[in-house]
Amino acid sequence: MQLPVADAHNDLLLACMHRRERGVADPFGDDWLPGLRAGGVVFQVLPIFTEEQFVGEAALRRTLEIIALTREIAELHRADVAIVEHGSDIDSVIDSGRIALLLALEGAEPIGSSLSMFETMFRLGVRLASLTWNRRTMLADGTAERGTGGRLSSLGIEAIAEMDRLQMVLDVSHLSDAGVGHVAELTTAPFVATHSSCRALCGHARNLTDAQIRLVTASGGFVGINAFGPFISESAPTLDGFIDHIEHAAAIAGDRHVAIGADFIDDLVRTVDPILGRQLLVDPDELSLIDTLKAPADFARLSSRLVERFGVQRASQFASANMVDFFRSAVI
Repeated sequence: MQLPVADAHNDLLLACMHRRERGVADPFGDDWLPGLRAGGVVFQVLPIFTEEQFVGEAALRRTLEIIALTREIAELHRADVAIVEHGSDIDSVIDSGRIALLLALEGAEPIGSSLSMFETMFRLGVRLASLTWNRRTMLADGTAERGTGGRLSSLGIEAIAEMDRLQMVLDVSHLSDAGVGHVAELTTAPFVATHSSCRALCGHARNLTDAQIRLVTASGGFVGINAFGPFISESAPTLDGFIDHIEHAAAIAGDRHVAIGADFIDDLVRTVDPILGRQLLVDPDELSLIDTLKAPADFARLSSRLVERFGVQRASQFASANMVDFFRSAVI
């Protein structure tokens, strides 16, 4: 049984940008749209990630280029996809048979120290943003800097207020442990973790503790379970292991606050120069991946397993309904 799927994190825009720069006219149509369709994807969050070579003033320019590319993709494939900027648009796009696309910032490098850029990004269609990737920004520390115990900077505190004013949704995936707690103290708006799994099942620093899961869900947000192998298991990751993380998060948060944030890496590192983080060279063939959940087309297999494990109603919540419900109400 194939369920409609909503995915809170896919870096396909980065892959499309690299392919476009290598002369491919329609990388989205060639590489991604068929798989999204095969997997039953109806809602896709598209993060814009700042690569190491663009950190600094180049981050804003690169982000604007990627937003422009996304608009081109939406126009070229208007029969299949549409960028949504208002919660009220989501149902009409999905009901028309198209995939709803929502723009996000993964890390605040494009913002720098100019908080006015949040409003600029909002005007350009960005509706979701995180303060950090793994590295440090002007606003907060990422998970790779967690040893400092740093909370949000004074500028980061102001950023939370500005995002609340704009009603731009805050994503705490990649934020340091101290930062997640600080966010919960500051904001009155729902916040989310789009692509993080459960530290109780796998001790990776990118995963959320049970206490952090409770903070996210107490705000009214959701946790999108990440399918990257090292976040699922310290040994060989499996599809059932991924579903174990869904089940654990639901036990902590309640069924309504758990979703999917797959964060597919395999296609990305085969398309982009294979560099993840600071000078970490990665051989795609040595990545720890779930063999049966490596790309959007594999959501079809996941759907079947979710139904077997949870029944149609609960499986449908995890696969798409929870995330669609959240953005329907949270995005103005």
